[in-house]
Amino acid sequence: MKLVHFMKGNTLSIGLKIEEGIVNLSEAAARLNLPFPETLDSLIRAEKEGANQTAILLAAIQSENLQNYLLVNETEIEFAPVVREPEKIVCVGLNYLLHIEEANMTIQESPVLFSKFNNALTGHEQAIPLPDVAFQFDYEAELVIIMGKEARNVSEIDALSFVYGYSIGNDITARDLQFTNSQWLLGKTLDSFAPIGPYLVTCDELETTNLSIECRVNGKLKQSSHTAKMIFGCAALISYISRYMTLKPGDVIFTGTPEGVIMGCSPDQQQWLKTGDEVEVTIEGIGTLKNRLI
Repeated sequence: MKLVHFMKGNTLSIGLKIEEGIVNLSEAAARLNLPFPETLDSLIRAEKEGANQTAILLAAIQSENLQNYLLVNETEIEFAPVVREPEKIVCVGLNYLLHIEEANMTIQESPVLFSKFNNALTGHEQAIPLPDVAFQFDYEAELVIIMGKEARNVSEIDALSFVYGYSIGNDITARDLQFTNSQWLLGKTLDSFAPIGPYLVTCDELETTNLSIECRVNGKLKQSSHTAKMIFGCAALISYISRYMTLKPGDVIFTGTPEGVIMGCSPDQQQWLKTGDEVEVTIEGIGTLKNRLI
């Protein structure tokens, strides 16, 4: 399934993305008087019960022939991040060899981890304000993992069974703040600097070992790679992180960015992101995450 978090008016709803548009599952549950979680966060945390409620709801929609009545046009809604209240947003740095080389850094024997906070979350097509405390703004196209079960010290073999699904992220970064000192946090978790979306694709519908991943700025291709080039794949990352902290349902893992970021250009070729720029991140099998900077 491709699931969506969206606002229509003042109401937050869960939707199912299909070819014709978005089926408003929240409205369907209300019409049919069926139990259904209010948010994707609560749906994920409900685990088996949430999956059962979803299956019953989809069957009822089909049997009542309600699908066309529940369709919502994507131009009429406001996208929210696919999860809004993760306990943790864990980010992985230096996970593609060519990105390490362009950044003039060294390969690490284990994943490089840092974090963002919930203030950084925003959705597809949401405007991202650029603060006046920095000016070296950069993009980072990334595959995002959304956890579906509590995971503590799990093996790499079992790790993917703890995943709920995958989405697209842009680890927007203020490079001048990132390298103010040895800690990257300041440049990474500014308000709205972690857009995620537009869809959450459940793990049963996506195999992530060799997906194309691209980033465009104002329509111009800047990054183009494949997830097969990750140094540490999704299973390895989950297993490693779970050794040190318990991953909870709804937790987010940004898996790292490939080469092509602005930081990797020679100083005379660095054209930092600015107000008015539109950044698009596309990952095969998921879709395109688009945001304009203001």
